[in-house]
Amino acid sequence: MRPADTPPPAAGAAGGEAPKRRRFPARALRAGLTPLFSALLAALLAGPLVPVAHAAGSGERAPVPAPAAAPAPWPGDTPNTTGGTDYFIDATLGRDNAVGTSPGAAWRTLAKASATTFGPGDRILLKAGEQWQDEQLWPKGSGSAGRPVTISAYGDPGARRPYIATNGKVPSPFLANGTKNPATVGLTGAIVLRNQQYWHINNVELSNDDDFATDITTGSVVRDGIAVSVNADLLKDGEDSIMDHFRISEVYVHHIDGPSRWQRIHYGGVNFQVFGSRSYKEYGTGGYYFKDVRIENNTFDNVELHAVQFAFNWFGADGTSAGQYDESGKFHEGWEQLWVRTRDLYSRDVYIGHNYAKSTGQGAIQLANTKNMTVEYNEVNGFLERYDGVSCALYLWAGADSVMQYNEVYGGPSDEYDGTPWDLEYTNFNVTYQFNYSHDNAAGWMAYMGNSHNSVARYNLSVNDNGVLVKNMLSTNYSPTYFTNNTFVYDGAELDTVHDETFLSRVYFLNNIFYNTSTTTPTPWYRRTGALRQAVFSNNDFYEAGGVHSPQEPADARGLRTDPRFVGDPAAYVTGAGVDRIRDAAAHFALRPDSPLIDAGRYNPHLGTEDFLGTPLYYGRAPDIGISEARIGPRVSDPVDTDPVEEETDSRVDLARGRPVTASSTHPGANGTLGAEKLTDGNPATRWAAADDAVYPITLDIDFGASTTFDEVYLDEYTDSGTNPRVRTFELQRWDTGTGRWVTFASRDTGIGHDLTVTGFGSVTTTRLRVALTGKIATERYTPTMTGIAVYRTGR
Repeated sequence: MRPADTPPPAAGAAGGEAPKRRRFPARALRAGLTPLFSALLAALLAGPLVPVAHAAGSGERAPVPAPAAAPAPWPGDTPNTTGGTDYFIDATLGRDNAVGTSPGAAWRTLAKASATTFGPGDRILLKAGEQWQDEQLWPKGSGSAGRPVTISAYGDPGARRPYIATNGKVPSPFLANGTKNPATVGLTGAIVLRNQQYWHINNVELSNDDDFATDITTGSVVRDGIAVSVNADLLKDGEDSIMDHFRISEVYVHHIDGPSRWQRIHYGGVNFQVFGSRSYKEYGTGGYYFKDVRIENNTFDNVELHAVQFAFNWFGADGTSAGQYDESGKFHEGWEQLWVRTRDLYSRDVYIGHNYAKSTGQGAIQLANTKNMTVEYNEVNGFLERYDGVSCALYLWAGADSVMQYNEVYGGPSDEYDGTPWDLEYTNFNVTYQFNYSHDNAAGWMAYMGNSHNSVARYNLSVNDNGVLVKNMLSTNYSPTYFTNNTFVYDGAELDTVHDETFLSRVYFLNNIFYNTSTTTPTPWYRRTGALRQAVFSNNDFYEAGGVHSPQEPADARGLRTDPRFVGDPAAYVTGAGVDRIRDAAAHFALRPDSPLIDAGRYNPHLGTEDFLGTPLYYGRAPDIGISEARIGPRVSDPVDTDPVEEETDSRVDLARGRPVTASSTHPGANGTLGAEKLTDGNPATRWAAADDAVYPITLDIDFGASTTFDEVYLDEYTDSGTNPRVRTFELQRWDTGTGRWVTFASRDTGIGHDLTVTGFGSVTTTRLRVALTGKIATERYTPTMTGIAVYRTGR
């Protein structure tokens, strides 16, 4: 797994040293360093970061230079204040037949600790400077509230962290036939906890790779640094299925190897997972999760698949058989994990902060099925470096009530599908990305999937995230998404598009800066006609360095086309300062006092309460455009949205809105939520579906209730989650009261698909409209399903 241009360290060479213990992570040290000190720091840290690969006769390590200041004692050198017993482990001088309760009577192996059941307040203390090759640590037992069991270090304050090099010596989570083994899933870490709670792990170094020089690409190999799991099959009746209170900090995890492909199981630096061999429907609700978890101040280098992972992906969650309809009649495949919300299986109260992840095989921080989560001040340096599928650097999936903020991501891949730093994923509820800084990511800025409620991305800075700024959107949402006060700086000649697919439901872009540095190529906004039809742009600034604006540029009646007048040169943006100084990078793109963008935005509650720099919102006549708010003018301490942007949309009157609809066929499933009335409710997240045995033609009749004149009809098939259009031919018919017959006034043989507007038939006056679906696409086996029919009078 070592990069091709970095040879493995020679036995006994200085390159085999791990870093000395730091009072704070290396990423913080990088901020504001002089060139000389930076070079010295690189010499001390870059080489020592990788320990010697395990090999017989590797020899002793070279000495490490003494620190300039005396380091602090290890936690194990201070008194145990929790009332438990301390157990010491010394790989060189220890003896497993010793009592283990003092440094002079320490145990020798991790196997001894793994065979011991620990109780509240106990500490398992590994001697600094020692290493345990080919060993795994799986201590038994649990702590209690206020009295956790702790794994930490003791000994020479100047020595390196104690090092567990498991070298892949872990059980396989698969049976011989390739299916998952309920008995061994979750046992793949250098440190393992299963159905245990109240644990602290800190100040250790971990690896789990049998050959640092070779990347595993084939076979079924799963390895972790720290594996924490709930195995539902092993819980006895009455046992707690909610695992409470975990603290993981100051841990250095590197070289966790496994195939860089999806094996239907997650693995990596720190993994929290829930396992079960049966369908999720066979387990109870309101349990099977983690709570009160903090993962902070850790370093991850060269790990597969993730640096940090939360997952709930084993409970028979695949395919249509594990899917379900939601309250609006939308069907969710099992992998979308709507069942986590409906059964309240979220892990909760999770904090992930101040971690540094370098050279991650897949997504660095991939989080699922978690709510009440804060993810902040994490730095991701390179992701998707070896994985051959889609993923993103830092994201939450099937989660709720969570915020990602003050994170920095760079060095992402060029990827046609995902590959972005951030991701507004499937089945998220109330998830916010704010105050994040991404730069130099070739695939773009934000993946955006849908099936979400109240998704917000605000006050984020994106520089040279060339690719697609807002990528995908495969499903409609339960409520609109808001992209507000973001600053995008990109090269139009390198940018693929601002959006690549089609926004399937309402998306608002408010107060954003779109700054194109290219002097030759205007911003390419979309690749599909009609892609922005559901997108509303208001009070944005569209700046083209070349002075020429694209004909694709969206309409924005209150928008500007002017130089924002940033404080700093956009070409000289800040890198390398680290997340602890992330606001320095943001301040580079603050507005000068004479910027035309000051007071040029509009207020909306989704802006939040402060800008990237911590300035309260807002000052002056209106909020500013972009990521910073100038303290110019009086402060508006309790802003009120007196001019809702939501009321400006859909200014045309939909003559079919709320009118009764009669369908010749309706699907009886989804708890009766697939009725024809969904076609005229104005909600793109609801739908009608024909019964499975429906026969063409299938008719949908709208009763206007009075004579109505129109010249435009809008039709939309349900295409969520990759569902294909199904209708090939259709007719539009009016009811002729004089003859008592339906009369065709328009027809098409090119299908409906998503977002079709039918015009060119002149002006029609009638009391009833029929949409007759007359033929299917030959390759489609399923009957039609549609989200909407709208009717307009434009005066054309």
